[in-house]
Amino acid sequence: MALLTISGDPASRWEEVAHAAAHLLQFELVTEARLAQWMKEEIGEAPPEKAWKPAAVSILARMATEHHLVVAVAGAESLFPPLPMLLRATIVAPEARRAGNVMIDQRLERPAALKMLDEMDREAKYLRKTRYGRSPKAFDVSLNMEFMDAPRAAEVLRAACAARNLRDHGLLSDAAEAQIHFQTRVQLAQHGIAPAGRAHLKRPSFGHPSERLFANLLDFYRIQWEYEPRSFPLQWDKDGHVIEAFTPDFYLPELDLYVELTTMKQALVTKKNRKVKLLRAIYPHVNIQVFYQKDVQDLIFKHGLRA
Repeated sequence: MALLTISGDPASRWEEVAHAAAHLLQFELVTEARLAQWMKEEIGEAPPEKAWKPAAVSILARMATEHHLVVAVAGAESLFPPLPMLLRATIVAPEARRAGNVMIDQRLERPAALKMLDEMDREAKYLRKTRYGRSPKAFDVSLNMEFMDAPRAAEVLRAACAARNLRDHGLLSDAAEAQIHFQTRVQLAQHGIAPAGRAHLKRPSFGHPSERLFANLLDFYRIQWEYEPRSFPLQWDKDGHVIEAFTPDFYLPELDLYVELTTMKQALVTKKNRKVKLLRAIYPHVNIQVFYQKDVQDLIFKHGLRA
């Protein structure tokens, strides 16, 4: 397997670097939200923090038998021992730069941004300690974002991966995966956890490029999402058969919110708005938000996303 792990200082833009690097390398991107969803499929719930590492390694090892991976998870450099097919990168930035990023993202004045950044640093330190214990930080590449943006940092990482010939090692062998899986099962058994082996990488077939861009944005902010998980009947014939239904594009479980993206011609937008209005009337308990073409364009411009 080729495995690139990326983590870094809070508000250093390391998540953006990971997205850009995965795009350049054409590797599968693993985010915190995506890994959390796989853990839910694997063991039915979030594991206790002390069992988080073996649970993550078990899942990632199985994914690595089929895909090259960019793992964008806090502390990801501590998941695997040094391997010839592994490159561990960290993204850092001066406090002033990170505070400036918080000011932009949260629309805060500098004093409030510095206070929030201090809280983010403490939370990151606590999370690392609970998940990885006293595992020392060890990196192959460290990039300072003081005078660099995410696309340039991603280019550096692509060059580093090429220099290490990561792709030449191929995917993780079944024998190596079985060995890792045995070790992690022993560790998980101490916490009463037996992996079910159900978690697999599923690629949704998006109907429009804007939907893929929106999914990338949700991944960046670590928001769990499901693509077209449910259809809502809107009209029935006299025999009770459904003759019209509406399927929102996304569902965000943590927010209990459905999202519909609309980037079509105005005539089709009017038809979709009628369906949304009807859905709200029939299912008043369902929360749904519509993003129109300008909304999607603003998101693309703000975050510099590409299909």
